[in-house]
Amino acid sequence: MHPPPYELMATADGVVARIHARGHAVLTSPTINRGTAFTLEEREALGLTGLLPTAVSTLDGQVRRVYGQYRAQVDDLRRWVYLTNLRDRNEVLFYRLLCEHIEEMLPVVYTPTVGLAIERFSYEFRRPHGVFLSVDRPGDVEASLRNCGMSAQDVDLIVATDSEGILGIGDQGVGGIEIAIGKLSVYTAAAGIHPHRVLAVVLDTGTDNVALLDEETYLGARHARVRDQRYDDLIDAYVTAATRLFPNAMLHWEDFATGNARRILTKYVNQVCTFNDDLQGTAAVVLAAALSAVRAAGTRIRDQRVVIYGAGTAGLGIADMMLDAMIREGLSRAEATARFYALGSRGLLVDDTPNLRDFQLPYARSTAEVAGWSTGAGTTVTLADVVAAARPTMLIGTSAQAGAFTETIIREMAAHTQRPIIMPLSNPTSKCEARPEDLIRWTGGRALVATGSPFPPVVRGGITHRIAQANNALVFPGLGLGVTVARARRINQPMIAAAADAVARLSDATAPGAPLLPPIADLRTVSAAVAVAVAVAAAEQGLAQVPVKNPVRQVHQAMWQPEYPIIELAGR
Repeated sequence: MHPPPYELMATADGVVARIHARGHAVLTSPTINRGTAFTLEEREALGLTGLLPTAVSTLDGQVRRVYGQYRAQVDDLRRWVYLTNLRDRNEVLFYRLLCEHIEEMLPVVYTPTVGLAIERFSYEFRRPHGVFLSVDRPGDVEASLRNCGMSAQDVDLIVATDSEGILGIGDQGVGGIEIAIGKLSVYTAAAGIHPHRVLAVVLDTGTDNVALLDEETYLGARHARVRDQRYDDLIDAYVTAATRLFPNAMLHWEDFATGNARRILTKYVNQVCTFNDDLQGTAAVVLAAALSAVRAAGTRIRDQRVVIYGAGTAGLGIADMMLDAMIREGLSRAEATARFYALGSRGLLVDDTPNLRDFQLPYARSTAEVAGWSTGAGTTVTLADVVAAARPTMLIGTSAQAGAFTETIIREMAAHTQRPIIMPLSNPTSKCEARPEDLIRWTGGRALVATGSPFPPVVRGGITHRIAQANNALVFPGLGLGVTVARARRINQPMIAAAADAVARLSDATAPGAPLLPPIADLRTVSAAVAVAVAVAAAEQGLAQVPVKNPVRQVHQAMWQPEYPIIELAGR
């Protein structure tokens, strides 16, 4: 039996790569390949003499060169392809580049550009990454996970998707593996989760995307999406095998459709260490923006009257987390719930709204309470009606309805609150409920704004308003790192609230024009602060399996740095 090409070991002096391979086998292993950065002595010892150009580069010099190549690509999809190929050649160089340009490259390695790569998945010939689990072969789940060659102590994090709710493009079948891979790249670049201690998983349950099923090159299960007991059986087989094989791993759910996302999280949240970024991550970063905003406005969360425009899973996930924050500030659950007004496709949720889902029921207003609110021909209570009658202090959009926050609605809101807090969160920009420049103009510069998409600063009255982007990347990487440091058994609401509060405290929005959230460029610093807060909260909640005695030191020691390891030669 041949030895592995290398072994990685953590030592007091840093990471050591004990290399068995020689010659081309070294250059084809992305973990140990450093290309032209191998010294002349290393080249001779590793059988690389003559296989590389004469000059010896530094890592910094390589970063400058590959960044130039990156910038020369003609569009974002080609930039994504370039970065993917770089990761397959030289892992350290890829992450070093990504860390140094995280604000610029995050939209390329993750949303929105990764959506284009997902759509192209079955048309391109690429090196496969991740684990593919099929609903048609449930008996292969454990063997598939074992085939990764990782032991029980080797995995800290697994990101899994069933690809039904991919970004803004919906059901993408087996191509959704790329969303899990992209998410893991952010975990590593932002929080230093070691790239060899993670797994990407796609749960292939078929697809209802007819274009994929009609495409002869499609690489997934060629049938309609399975929605019966076989779906739940595959999910359960995955959770059971993953937690048995990798007992320390956090299970991250990504881009599941609305119905399954909440149902799966509810089923497993008290059984295993699990997290849904679309529900909990989104809610946490919006809560962080809200906490920052109320401090800037000189009020409290418990004092807000909140309109949620888009009463789906994401919108009411935000409401749930904000409601818990109100309760922590002293309101009863009934008092806190009464401060929310949720609108769906049929207008304000009321107790006689047909087909209300279980998570919407607590937020339905009584028919008697809102009698007379409707100003239209029918009985539907619209957003304009709610703003006029309820006089909200906070307006949150998760509707994907472009322009829904009209000038009339915003001026009405601003007439009754000194610092209106307005968050049009729908992505992409074309679906945003309002543009920040309009919100600031309509409110005379008084609005406190956060958006889902990035927007440029707005200048008004000599003040530059920097617009906060409520990007989940401000929360989930640090949460994962904090869970890893504490070896948390579960993830509960106080841990997620601690993450939100840590993000909020990193931005002082009391200064004129200051953003409600820290910038994406500070993602590494933000993730470290979030990780410390989450690890401490896990210990306080009795969920930590290791002592959290010096959380700052423990977090920073746990963060992998994209630096070439120390080379140690091993006999062949």
